[in-house]
Amino acid sequence: MAVMNDLSIRSATPADLDGVLAFWKVAAEGTSISDDGDGVARLVERDPDALILAEREGALVGTVIVGFDGWRCHLYRLAVHPDQRRRGVGGALLAAAEERFVALGGRRADAMVLDRNTSAHHAWRAAGYEPQPQWSRWVKHLTG
Repeated sequence: MAVMNDLSIRSATPADLDGVLAFWKVAAEGTSISDDGDGVARLVERDPDALILAEREGALVGTVIVGFDGWRCHLYRLAVHPDQRRRGVGGALLAAAEERFVALGGRRADAMVLDRNTSAHHAWRAAGYEPQPQWSRWVKHLTG
């Protein structure tokens, strides 16, 4: 996809998935029901450009999932390694995500951000995102 100074941005491949899952255990806030090999493999198989990685000197330093269903643009799993935060990784990932959305015809992006993850709120605000208190997320788990 792109190289920004010493930061490389690219789409994940099936070979990256084990490393991504291990990375999320270190860098992501919390876990999800779909944080497993099958779930992430399905994502990449269905949409090979949906999982975007940031690498610095060959090491994974950030991820974001960029989902577009033809109607809405959704961002998930923006995660930056703790040692790499506040060094432009999150902003570069969000810029790549937004480029993808625009290319697909998307007009507005929304993000899943945990309320308790206050350290991430600065990054989202710096990229131009803001919470919408009039909306609530409603969830139903479809599997055990």
